[in-house]
Amino acid sequence: MEIAEKLRETAASVLPVTGVVLFLGLTLVPIGLPLLLWFLAGSVLLTLGLTIFLLGVDLGISPVGERCGAALTARRNLPLMLGAAFVIGLVVTAAEPDIQVFGDQVRGVFAAVDKRHLTYSIAGGVGVFMALGVLRSAAGFALKPTLLASYALVAALALFAPKAFVGIAFDSGGATTGPLTVPFIMALGVGVSAVRADPSGSFGLTGIASVGPLLAVLGYSLLLGSGPEGAAAAAGAQAAPYGIGRSVVTHALRETASSILPLFALTLLLQVFLIRMSARQMARVGVGFAYAFVGLSVFLVGVNCGFMQAGQALGAALGGAAAAHGGLWYAGMVAVGLVFGAVIVCAEPAVWVLSEQVEQVSGGMVRRRALLVFLSIGTALAIALALWRAVAGFHIAWLVVPGYLSALALMPFCPPLFTGIAFDSGGVASGPLTSTFILSFTLGAASGGSGTTDSFGVIALVAMMPLTAIQLMGIVFEARRRRALAAAGSGGAR
Repeated sequence: MEIAEKLRETAASVLPVTGVVLFLGLTLVPIGLPLLLWFLAGSVLLTLGLTIFLLGVDLGISPVGERCGAALTARRNLPLMLGAAFVIGLVVTAAEPDIQVFGDQVRGVFAAVDKRHLTYSIAGGVGVFMALGVLRSAAGFALKPTLLASYALVAALALFAPKAFVGIAFDSGGATTGPLTVPFIMALGVGVSAVRADPSGSFGLTGIASVGPLLAVLGYSLLLGSGPEGAAAAAGAQAAPYGIGRSVVTHALRETASSILPLFALTLLLQVFLIRMSARQMARVGVGFAYAFVGLSVFLVGVNCGFMQAGQALGAALGGAAAAHGGLWYAGMVAVGLVFGAVIVCAEPAVWVLSEQVEQVSGGMVRRRALLVFLSIGTALAIALALWRAVAGFHIAWLVVPGYLSALALMPFCPPLFTGIAFDSGGVASGPLTSTFILSFTLGAASGGSGTTDSFGVIALVAMMPLTAIQLMGIVFEARRRRALAAAGSGGAR
C-alpha cells in the first residue's frame, strides 16, 4: 500500500533524529522529562502529518505541475509561460510549510519583521526566478552563465544589507524548497524539458528558483533599514511554551488554510484554462489536496507542540556548556552537528523526490545511493560549521563566500547535468526537518553562545555544501567515464 510505504520512509527519516535527542536529553544534557515526552508526541505527529501530506502531493500536486509544464511549453506562447510560472511560483511558495515555520522563527527573533510581508517577499522572489528558469529551459540557454549572473547580483546586494539579514536571506533560499515546492517545481521542469526532448534540462529550475528569495529578502531588509539589527526580541532565545492547546491547533489550521486553499484555487484555474484533466483525474487531484490539508495541519501541530522546543532547549544547553567550558564540550557539540547532518539529509522528503528523479532521468547513470552519500557528507559538515559559528559568533560571510566561490569555480569542470543536479540538491537538502528542528537547535546554541541572530545561516550552509559535493561527484564520474571509454577504445583497436 502506498501510504504504508510513505509511512515507512518518513518514520525511517525521523527516528534517527528522535533517537539522538532522547539519548542526549536523558544523559549528557537533561532537558526535563515533560519536554522530552512532548517531543516524542511531536515526532509522532510530524511523522504522520508528513506521510499524509506527501501522499497528497503525489496524488494531487505533482501531476498538476507536470501537466502544467508540458501544456505551457506545447502552447509555444512565451508570455503565457512566463506569467504562469511567476504565479505558480508565488502561490506554491506561499503554501510551503517550511516558509510558515521559518517566518515564525524570524518573527520570534526580530520584532520589526512582518511575517506576511516576509512570506510574500520570498514567494515573489521564487515566482520571478521560476519565470527566469522556465525561460532558460524553453529557450535552451546555458545553466552555468545564468547561475553565475544570479549569484553575482546576490553578492552585490548583500554588501549593503544589514548584517543579521544576510544569514536570513540565504536561509530563505533553502527554506523555500520543501516538500510542497520541490515536487511542483521539478515536475514543471520535467514537463518543459520533455517537450524539448532534453533530459538535462529537467534539472536546474529548483536551483535558479532558490536565488529569488535571497534577492527578495535582501531587498526587504534594505526597506527595513537598520531597525532589524537592534530589534531582536529579548525573548527570542527563550523556549516557547509546549503542548497541544487550542491555540496550537487553531494556528495550524489557519496557516494550513492560508497555504493550501490558494494553491487549490490556482489548480482550478489551470484546469479551466490550461491543463483540462478528465473528471476522474480531477477527483484524484481533489483527494490529494484533502490529504495535503490534513497532513500539513497535523505536521504543524507536531512541530509546535514540543518538537522545535526540544531542539531549542537542547541546543541552548550544549551551546551554553561549550561557551562556558570549551574543550570537550565544544568538540562534542560539533560532533552532534555532524551526526545530525549525516542522518537528517536522508530524512528530507524532497531529497527522496530528487534522488528518484535523478536516477530515472539519467537512465541509472547516477545512482540514488551515491547521491545520498555525497549529500550526507556535505550536510554533516554544514551543520557542524553552523554550530561552530553559533558559539563563536563570526559573520556568515566567512563561510558563505568561500563556499559559493568554490561551487562556482567547479562549474567549468563539471558536466552540465551534474551542475543542474548540484544546485537543485542545494535547495532540497534543507527541508522541513532542517527548517524546524535544526534551525531551532542552532538558535538555542547561539542563545547559549553568541546571541540569537547568529543561528540564522544554518539552512544556508546546508543548502550550500551540496553545490560543491555533487559537482565533485560529477567530475569524478566524468573522469571514470572517459577512462572507461578510452579503455574500450584501446581494447577494440587490438
